[in-house]
Amino acid sequence: MNEVIQHFIDTKSIVVVGVSDKKFGGVIYKTLKKRGYDLSPVHPTKENFDGDKCFTKLTELSSNVRTAIVAVSPEVAKTVVNDAIEAGFSHLWFQQGKDFSESIKMAEKNGIKIVSNKCILMYAEPVTGIHAFHRFLARLFKMA
Repeated sequence: MNEVIQHFIDTKSIVVVGVSDKKFGGVIYKTLKKRGYDLSPVHPTKENFDGDKCFTKLTELSSNVRTAIVAVSPEVAKTVVNDAIEAGFSHLWFQQGKDFSESIKMAEKNGIKIVSNKCILMYAEPVTGIHAFHRFLARLFKMA
């Protein structure tokens, strides 16, 4: 496992940007919370998510957490990266499934370490269900 992915697994304190009951960001949040991660949810209009106070953007967080999972559209991700730069984030994980290339370039240019084109649920133990199968295939074909 590469060192940036390992950072996300070991950190245990992560911000999840794009939490929603109707989107995958919410699944990520609820699953990681059950796995013992200390999470902060970010959504521009929600006050709470899964019983936790929601922040509208990364620059609102007062904690020292500087690691975030980005589960939003590529258009919104550009704003998230700007906020991450302003707030001093060191690591961003762009959830697979969309083209975040512009946001990734901007983040890397500002010294942020990136994971992209991967699903956090394939790495955060215990990996179960379809994510365990996907991880098996990724390792089999040397994509993990």
